[in-house]
Amino acid sequence: MEPENDKQLSEFLLLGFSEQAEIQPLIFGLFLSMYLVTVLGNLLIILATVSDPHLQTPMYFFLANLSFVDICSTSTTIPEMLVNMQTQSKAITYAGCITQMYFLLLFSGLDSFLLTVMAYDQYVAICHPLHYIVIMNHRLCRQLVWHAGS
Repeated sequence: MEPENDKQLSEFLLLGFSEQAEIQPLIFGLFLSMYLVTVLGNLLIILATVSDPHLQTPMYFFLANLSFVDICSTSTTIPEMLVNMQTQSKAITYAGCITQMYFLLLFSGLDSFLLTVMAYDQYVAICHPLHYIVIMNHRLCRQLVWHAGS
Protein backbone atom coordinates (compact mmCIF):
# COMPACT_ATOMS: atom_id res chain seq x y z
CA MET A 1 0.00 0.00 0.00
CA GLU A 2 1.46 3.36 -1.10
CA PRO A 3 1.12 6.49 1.02
CA GLU A 4 -1.35 9.03 -0.34
CA ASN A 5 -1.10 12.77 -0.25
CA ASP A 6 -4.47 13.91 1.07
CA LYS A 7 -3.37 17.46 1.72
CA GLN A 8 -5.49 20.08 -0.06
CA LEU A 9 -3.83 23.21 -1.39
CA SER A 10 -5.66 26.12 0.24
CA GLU A 11 -3.20 28.98 -0.14
CA PHE A 12 -0.08 30.08 -1.95
CA LEU A 13 3.04 31.54 -0.43
CA LEU A 14 4.02 34.84 -2.03
CA LEU A 15 7.67 35.72 -2.27
CA GLY A 16 8.29 39.43 -1.84
CA PHE A 17 10.57 41.78 -3.67
CA SER A 18 13.06 41.77 -0.86
CA GLU A 19 13.51 39.87 2.36
CA GLN A 20 15.46 42.74 3.89
CA ALA A 21 13.26 44.53 6.41
CA GLU A 22 14.95 47.92 5.98
CA ILE A 23 14.06 48.04 2.26
CA GLN A 24 10.37 47.14 2.75
CA PRO A 25 9.19 50.69 3.68
CA LEU A 26 10.95 52.09 0.62
CA ILE A 27 9.32 49.53 -1.67
CA PHE A 28 5.94 50.12 0.01
CA GLY A 29 6.22 53.89 -0.47
CA LEU A 30 7.32 53.48 -4.07
CA PHE A 31 4.42 51.20 -5.00
CA LEU A 32 1.88 53.27 -3.04
CA SER A 33 2.97 56.47 -4.78
CA MET A 34 2.92 54.80 -8.22
CA TYR A 35 -0.56 53.40 -7.52
CA LEU A 36 -1.90 56.77 -6.36
CA VAL A 37 -0.42 58.58 -9.37
CA THR A 38 -1.94 55.99 -11.70
CA VAL A 39 -5.41 56.21 -10.13
CA LEU A 40 -5.41 60.01 -9.88
CA GLY A 41 -4.06 60.45 -13.41
CA ASN A 42 -6.70 58.16 -14.88
CA LEU A 43 -9.44 59.85 -12.84
CA LEU A 44 -8.32 63.23 -14.18
CA ILE A 45 -8.50 61.89 -17.74
CA ILE A 46 -12.03 60.59 -17.12
CA LEU A 47 -13.16 63.86 -15.52
CA ALA A 48 -11.64 65.95 -18.32
CA THR A 49 -13.31 63.93 -21.07
CA VAL A 50 -16.69 63.96 -19.33
CA SER A 51 -16.71 67.63 -18.32
CA ASP A 52 -15.38 69.30 -21.50
CA PRO A 53 -17.88 69.33 -24.39
CA HIS A 54 -15.02 69.68 -26.91
CA LEU A 55 -13.76 66.26 -25.82
CA GLN A 56 -16.99 64.42 -26.65
CA THR A 57 -15.45 62.67 -29.65
CA PRO A 58 -15.12 58.91 -30.12
CA MET A 59 -11.36 58.94 -29.40
CA TYR A 60 -11.85 60.59 -26.01
CA PHE A 61 -14.80 58.32 -25.27
CA PHE A 62 -12.53 55.31 -25.78
CA LEU A 63 -9.73 57.03 -23.85
CA ALA A 64 -12.04 57.52 -20.85
CA ASN A 65 -13.04 53.86 -20.99
CA LEU A 66 -9.38 52.85 -21.26
CA SER A 67 -8.60 54.96 -18.19
CA PHE A 68 -11.41 53.28 -16.26
CA VAL A 69 -10.15 49.82 -17.23
CA ASP A 70 -6.61 50.83 -16.20
CA ILE A 71 -7.90 51.90 -12.77
CA CYS A 72 -9.67 48.55 -12.42
CA SER A 73 -6.60 46.65 -13.65
CA THR A 74 -4.21 48.23 -11.17
CA SER A 75 -6.76 47.92 -8.38
CA THR A 76 -6.91 44.14 -8.71
CA THR A 77 -3.37 43.47 -7.51
CA ILE A 78 -1.62 46.52 -6.07
CA PRO A 79 -3.83 47.13 -2.99
CA GLU A 80 -3.56 43.47 -1.98
CA MET A 81 0.20 43.63 -2.41
CA LEU A 82 0.40 46.79 -0.28
CA VAL A 83 -1.69 45.17 2.48
CA ASN A 84 0.51 42.08 2.40
CA MET A 85 3.62 44.24 2.68
CA GLN A 86 2.23 46.10 5.69
CA THR A 87 0.98 43.02 7.54
CA GLN A 88 4.04 40.94 6.62
CA SER A 89 1.62 38.28 5.35
CA LYS A 90 3.02 36.14 2.57
CA ALA A 91 -0.02 33.96 1.92
CA ILE A 92 -2.88 34.28 -0.53
CA THR A 93 -5.77 31.86 -0.64
CA TYR A 94 -6.34 29.71 -3.68
CA ALA A 95 -9.69 31.43 -4.32
CA GLY A 96 -8.09 34.86 -3.93
CA CYS A 97 -5.37 33.97 -6.40
CA ILE A 98 -7.86 32.65 -8.96
CA THR A 99 -10.03 35.75 -8.52
CA GLN A 100 -7.06 38.07 -8.99
CA MET A 101 -5.92 36.19 -12.08
CA TYR A 102 -9.45 36.25 -13.55
CA PHE A 103 -9.82 40.01 -13.17
CA LEU A 104 -6.25 40.71 -14.26
CA LEU A 105 -6.78 38.71 -17.46
CA LEU A 106 -10.22 40.28 -18.00
CA PHE A 107 -8.92 43.83 -17.71
CA SER A 108 -5.85 43.02 -19.83
CA GLY A 109 -8.16 41.73 -22.55
CA LEU A 110 -10.31 44.84 -22.28
CA ASP A 111 -7.18 47.00 -22.57
CA SER A 112 -6.20 45.19 -25.76
CA PHE A 113 -9.69 45.46 -27.22
CA LEU A 114 -9.98 49.18 -26.43
CA LEU A 115 -6.57 49.87 -27.95
CA THR A 116 -7.67 47.99 -31.08
CA VAL A 117 -10.87 50.03 -31.27
CA MET A 118 -8.88 53.24 -30.80
CA ALA A 119 -6.60 52.18 -33.67
CA TYR A 120 -9.66 51.54 -35.84
CA ASP A 121 -11.00 54.99 -34.89
CA GLN A 122 -7.75 56.60 -36.01
CA TYR A 123 -7.75 54.53 -39.20
CA VAL A 124 -11.22 55.82 -40.08
CA ALA A 125 -10.23 59.39 -39.18
CA ILE A 126 -7.14 59.26 -41.43
CA CYS A 127 -8.36 57.16 -44.35
CA HIS A 128 -12.00 58.33 -44.50
CA PRO A 129 -12.04 61.83 -43.02
CA LEU A 130 -15.19 62.95 -44.82
CA HIS A 131 -17.16 59.92 -43.63
CA TYR A 132 -15.71 59.87 -40.11
CA ILE A 133 -18.77 61.38 -38.39
CA VAL A 134 -21.11 58.97 -40.18
CA ILE A 135 -19.00 55.87 -39.50
CA MET A 136 -17.88 56.57 -35.92
CA ASN A 137 -21.17 57.72 -34.43
CA HIS A 138 -22.04 57.53 -30.72
CA ARG A 139 -24.19 54.44 -31.23
CA LEU A 140 -21.32 52.47 -32.81
CA CYS A 141 -18.90 53.61 -30.09
CA ARG A 142 -21.26 52.41 -27.34
CA GLN A 143 -21.77 49.10 -29.12
CA LEU A 144 -18.03 48.57 -29.46
CA VAL A 145 -17.51 49.26 -25.75
CA TRP A 146 -20.50 47.07 -24.86
CA HIS A 147 -19.03 44.20 -26.88
CA ALA A 148 -15.71 44.75 -25.13
CA GLY A 149 -17.42 44.34 -21.74
CA SER A 150 -19.37 41.30 -22.74
